[in-house]
Amino acid sequence: MDSSAVRLNNVTKRFGPTPAVYDLNLEVKMGETLALLGPSGCGKTTVLRLIAGFERPDKGEIFLGDRLVAGDFKYQPPESRGVGMVFQDYALFPHLTVGDNVAFGVKQKRNGFSRQAVDSVLNLVGLAARRADYPHELSGGERQRVALARALLPQPILVLLDEPLSNLDADLRLKMREDLRVILRAGNATAIFVTHDQEEALYIGDRVAVMNRGRIEQAGTPEAVFHVPATRFVAEFMGNSDFLPGAVTVEGVETEIGLIAQKLEAPSGSHVEFVLRPDDVRFAPDVQGKSLILARHFRGAMNLYRLRLPSGRLLHAFSPHSIIFNPGTPVRVWLEPGHNLAWFPRE
Repeated sequence: MDSSAVRLNNVTKRFGPTPAVYDLNLEVKMGETLALLGPSGCGKTTVLRLIAGFERPDKGEIFLGDRLVAGDFKYQPPESRGVGMVFQDYALFPHLTVGDNVAFGVKQKRNGFSRQAVDSVLNLVGLAARRADYPHELSGGERQRVALARALLPQPILVLLDEPLSNLDADLRLKMREDLRVILRAGNATAIFVTHDQEEALYIGDRVAVMNRGRIEQAGTPEAVFHVPATRFVAEFMGNSDFLPGAVTVEGVETEIGLIAQKLEAPSGSHVEFVLRPDDVRFAPDVQGKSLILARHFRGAMNLYRLRLPSGRLLHAFSPHSIIFNPGTPVRVWLEPGHNLAWFPRE
């Protein structure tokens, strides 16, 4: 039996001359949560709609398990696919109780669907005590749990979540992403979670796939996508990235802040650029320093400093919130990444 819950082979979907999804290949294994990440307009929601059956691909094939549901001569409608969907706006019926909202649809297919099954899934999402309440009596996070419970009740082969946390305030969003991760694992669900929030994707996804202009530029573990970006776009999109150019030598790479003793598979004399994040960069006040602090931004537990190098290039660095340096202070800058840095050839 195929171990994949869903597989897209060379799928293309156009809405006009520019494809929303282009020649896309994607596979999600049973029991896995994939975070589908990318900027607005990159095609993330279109991918979900294609999998759910709300859109038909112009080209390519979509399989759910070993079952072809969309292809050149095959199309199964949404109600035949066995896929659960959690929408951004929850899509709850205001005149139905929590229990009836969760059971809606399943009851239409199976008369007398058991109360025990509804209670079981409500217990899974922590809402067993709210069964008789109505949506307007619930918080935003509770309404989101009801939507998730409704999607999980029929035990679908796949749950699709389209930016389900975007309507929540910041504190509730942090709590719900933790709860969502626990619920999906406790329910042994297979899920695709769409988001444009990098931190959310890294937290929730067993794997992360980064989309750009209708294509997936990289898919892998959160650690691999963050620390070893396959393209410059992925490096930039995964957050707070700076780029430091240098020339390859036999000892490492010579940069304007000194030698970086990392051996690269690149010819000596070739030009590259390292991907840096604020936790890779260190600095210290130095009256002889050739770099300068331009600004300090308070980030709670940390300060984020913007540094100008002699060339005018900007780098960003974290420092503990208890250590404060004023803008205009000359500094010495060096790197302490604790790992090999990602790099790209410089054009």
